[in-house]
Amino acid sequence: MNTIYYLIQNMLPVAISLLLVALGGMFSETGGIINIALEGIMLFGAYFAALFVYFVQDSGLNPQTILLLGMVVAAIAGLVYSLLLAFAAINMKADQVITGTSLNMMIPAAILLFSKMFFFSDGITTKINFYIRKVPILGDIPVIGNMFFQRTYLTVVIGFAILIIVTLVFYKTKFGLRLRACGEHPHAADSVGINVQRMRYAGTMISGVLGGIGGFFYSVGIMDGNVNGHTGVAGFGFLALAVMIFGQWRPGRILLGALFFAFLRTLAYSVSLIPFLYNLGINQTYYRMMPYLATMVVLAFTSKKSRAPKAEGIPYDKSSR
Repeated sequence: MNTIYYLIQNMLPVAISLLLVALGGMFSETGGIINIALEGIMLFGAYFAALFVYFVQDSGLNPQTILLLGMVVAAIAGLVYSLLLAFAAINMKADQVITGTSLNMMIPAAILLFSKMFFFSDGITTKINFYIRKVPILGDIPVIGNMFFQRTYLTVVIGFAILIIVTLVFYKTKFGLRLRACGEHPHAADSVGINVQRMRYAGTMISGVLGGIGGFFYSVGIMDGNVNGHTGVAGFGFLALAVMIFGQWRPGRILLGALFFAFLRTLAYSVSLIPFLYNLGINQTYYRMMPYLATMVVLAFTSKKSRAPKAEGIPYDKSSR
C-alpha cells in the first residue's frame, strides 16, 4: 500500500505539468493555430519564474506564497512568448509548424547563454523547498486525502482547479463556443460577426499562459525548483502534444492521457520499489524510455481515428471563401 501511495504522490506533479501544457495546446489548436512551440513556452515560463524565485527566496516570504507569485510570473512570460507565435501565424500567415519549431530551438540556447553569463552555470539553481506534507482540509479526507493530497505540492491542487475552470470555459461559455467555431469553420464564424483573428489570438495567449504555468510546475515538482537551459524540459512539451492528440482535444480525456504517461514515467524512476521489475535485471535506462515509446505506440494506433479541428494550421483569409 505504501508503494502505491508513493507512486501516486510522485505521479501527480508530473501529470499536472503535462495536463496544463496539453490544455494550453488544446485552446490554441481548437482556435486553429498549431502550437508546436509548447516546449519553448514551457521553458520560457519556467526560467523567468525560477529567476523570480531566485531573487525572492531569501525575502522571508512563505514558500507557498512564492510559488503562487512565481506561477503568475510564469503565466505572464508564457503569454508574452506565445504572442510571437500568434503574430507570425495570424498576422504574417507564416507556416505554423516551422514557426513553432524555431521558437523551440531559440529558447534553450538563449537560456544557456544567459545563465553562463550571469550565473556561471547551465541554468538557475534555487534553494527553496515547495514540498508540503499535507494540503489543508483536502489532506484530511480518509484514503483519498492520504493518497492525493499528502506529501505533495500545492501545484497538484492548483492544477485540478485549473482543469475545472478550463472545462467550464471550454464547454459552458460563449467564448469556448466561438473559439471552437474558429477552428472548425472560421468563415462561418466570421459571417455571424465573430472576429476570427481576435479569437485565435486569445486561444494562443491562453495556450501561452497554461504552457508557462505548466513549465514552472515542471521545475517545481520534477526539478526541485531548478531550470537547466541545456536539458530544457526533457521533451515534455512534445509529450504534452501527444497527450492532447490522445485526448482528442477534450479536457477529460486529456487528463486521462496525462495520468497514463505520468504513471509510466514515475514507474520508470521507481523500479527499485517494485520487486518484480527490479529482479528482471533490466537497465533502468530502458524503463525511462517507456513514456516516449508508449507515446509512439499509442499515437500509431489512435492517429487514424484522430479528428483535429478542420481549420487547424490554415491561415485565415476573408477573401478565400
